[in-house]
Amino acid sequence: MNYKKLIFSLAVPLLVGGISVLITRNSIEAFESLIKPPFAPPAWIFGPVWTVLYLLMGISLYRVLKEKDSDIQKALILFGVQLFLNFIWSPVFFIFNLRLLAFIIILILIVFVILTAKNFYKVDKLSGLLFIPYIIWLVFASILNLSIYLLNR
Repeated sequence: MNYKKLIFSLAVPLLVGGISVLITRNSIEAFESLIKPPFAPPAWIFGPVWTVLYLLMGISLYRVLKEKDSDIQKALILFGVQLFLNFIWSPVFFIFNLRLLAFIIILILIVFVILTAKNFYKVDKLSGLLFIPYIIWLVFASILNLSIYLLNR
């Protein structure tokens, strides 16, 4: 086990998520005042869910980084793109209140996460499968995003 690669792999998504939380932390109160659909989870659930998802991303990234595969470069580029889209969604939704644009971003994010999972799967099957909870959560989050947009126009 390469502990440096493991720490790096876990740190990358956790840092991106942490920075996103720091940037948007003052906007969370405004989120509480929005009209939300009945299926919206309590606000406290988002932190633990995202932490688990970022850890799964990190484990998946580690498993791919330790492989000597020619497909790794494309997989890593896709991983970077999806992580960037993940990062920009929060300020677009929470700070700029552009919820329709945030919905479009999350749909594009879902596409890139699926592409990342597919390419990670080619390198290491478990790495690709570790993206399934993330995809499921993003589909739910996109429905929540659209519902909040429609309820608060």
